[in-house]
Amino acid sequence: MTRPLLAVLALLLLSCGGPPPVAVTTSSPGFDDYEPVDWPGRAPDDHAVHGIDLSRYQGQVDWPRVRAAGVSFAFIKATEGGDRLDPAFRDHWDGAAEAGVARGAYHFFYWCGPPEEQAEWFIRHVPRDRGALPPVLDLEYTPFSPTCTRRLPPAEVRARARAFIDTVADHYGQRPVIYTTPEFWEENGIARLGEEVWLRSTARHVSEAYPGHPWTFWQYSGTGIVPGIAGPVDLNAFNGSAGTWLAWLAARGG
Repeated sequence: MTRPLLAVLALLLLSCGGPPPVAVTTSSPGFDDYEPVDWPGRAPDDHAVHGIDLSRYQGQVDWPRVRAAGVSFAFIKATEGGDRLDPAFRDHWDGAAEAGVARGAYHFFYWCGPPEEQAEWFIRHVPRDRGALPPVLDLEYTPFSPTCTRRLPPAEVRARARAFIDTVADHYGQRPVIYTTPEFWEENGIARLGEEVWLRSTARHVSEAYPGHPWTFWQYSGTGIVPGIAGPVDLNAFNGSAGTWLAWLAARGG
């Protein structure tokens, strides 16, 4: 799909009441990596649409430079457990929007607190902005947490995740995306939740780490180099063409 046609599609989305125009990169982004992987088969660079995820650890971000480097979307850490807010969330949230980078917020789940309480904490701090990406529920083990290192039975893991997802979906009007890791995915049967997924796999191709399962986003690096961000940042690819990305935004727009 050509760049002029993509621009027309973006304007149509706006005129039809969809999300405002956002950055779309259709060629290899201007990223590098501190620890590059020699990917077999289809490499991340073969995907048309790329993004980042970040938190307070990335510090101040020059969002116009980030967009110019080829970042089409950003998932931004908002909350953790039932009482922790990332102090950089609001700056990242507003900065991404002003630069035209599609952005969504994610919640890091703790296994020692009620899921409904965590959902309400997320809702309290994340705006229900028009055009925002779906909320994200980050499901993984927390072995280094100073307060919560529990490992629950898989059925209980899924039940707690479902309770969070349902509460958040009711508020934002769209189902959250699940982010997880290969170990957590396999041991807890996360596929059984039937939700759209964002999958981490930084050493193996995502199709090898999660064989046979469809995915929307692939986190392929935790050591990315992106102009406008000091230090390493996570890199992600969207599973589809630039045209598919615009269609997904239109269908998923809050």
